[in-house]
Amino acid sequence: MKTAITEMFGIEHPIIQGGMHYVGFAELAAAVSNAGGLGIITGLTQKTPELLAKEIARCHDLTDKPFGVNLTFLPTFSAPPYPEYIAAIREGGIKIVETAGRSPEQYMPALKAGGIKVIHKCTSVRHSLKAEQIGCDAVSVDGFECGGHPGEDDMPNMILLPRAAEELKIPFVASGGMADARSLVAALALGAAGMNMGTRFIATKEAPVHDNVKQALVAATELDTRLVMRALRNTERVLKNKGVDRLIEIEREKGAKLQIADIHNEVAGVYPKVMIDGEMDAGAWSCGMVVGLIKDVPTVKELIDRIMADAERIIMDRLAGFVGADSKAALRVA
Repeated sequence: MKTAITEMFGIEHPIIQGGMHYVGFAELAAAVSNAGGLGIITGLTQKTPELLAKEIARCHDLTDKPFGVNLTFLPTFSAPPYPEYIAAIREGGIKIVETAGRSPEQYMPALKAGGIKVIHKCTSVRHSLKAEQIGCDAVSVDGFECGGHPGEDDMPNMILLPRAAEELKIPFVASGGMADARSLVAALALGAAGMNMGTRFIATKEAPVHDNVKQALVAATELDTRLVMRALRNTERVLKNKGVDRLIEIEREKGAKLQIADIHNEVAGVYPKVMIDGEMDAGAWSCGMVVGLIKDVPTVKELIDRIMADAERIIMDRLAGFVGADSKAALRVA
């Protein structure tokens, strides 16, 4: 399947594995790239630029296919040494960077000087247009369904994606609610050139997380995520657990007076406890509503092969069938 995204990034299938804290290590990124998608190492999970350089080298040992690095731009008061991280990315031969969080504008010259293609994650059309304006090559349009930070507009992908298609000149992928062939075909129909999957890739055999995490995703339904930190305008979609219940109770008690310090125990240092130690009630960790569509833990290759085969069947058989035999035959010839 050729789209603007497969052509831009030199990949076989229009499927990107988004950056995920304490999930996007070399083994998962390499597995996605080897299966024909675009794997992504999560840059800031590596605590120093030197460690990121080692993780990039490790990924090169595991795949000869294109892969990228996610770089999330945090508020300035807690900013990591971004120039050094970008240097490690460039020196590691990386040509694709997924940016997220705050605008990457300040760092675009350094990224572009390294011949790097930038895909920025946006939760609104206005932010997508800004990304296009500052020179991003593509956008990952993130709907309200997504795990992690959905922004503050509460705009679902059925509206957000076609609006992005109306406004953008650069290609974009759909992010949030993406899990299977139906997601991919729907995203293409709404104007995207591919899809970005996060939560779904956690429930794969190669994902380097505790089995408790994978089984929790399989067991959960679409009703099991919660939005937290809305009062701080730092909304995050997370999987419901006892730690999240405590967090929500604190939010109820504090109301508009909530401070980040009030929920520190429920949000700080949670990811190693969950992803490495399997402590499922430790606190808030990002999870999308798409969890309701996760029923198994396949290998990455099994998942991607299944998505692409099912997508072809949906397009060639089900959708083509709606427009008559002659149109279906013409589509197959084309």
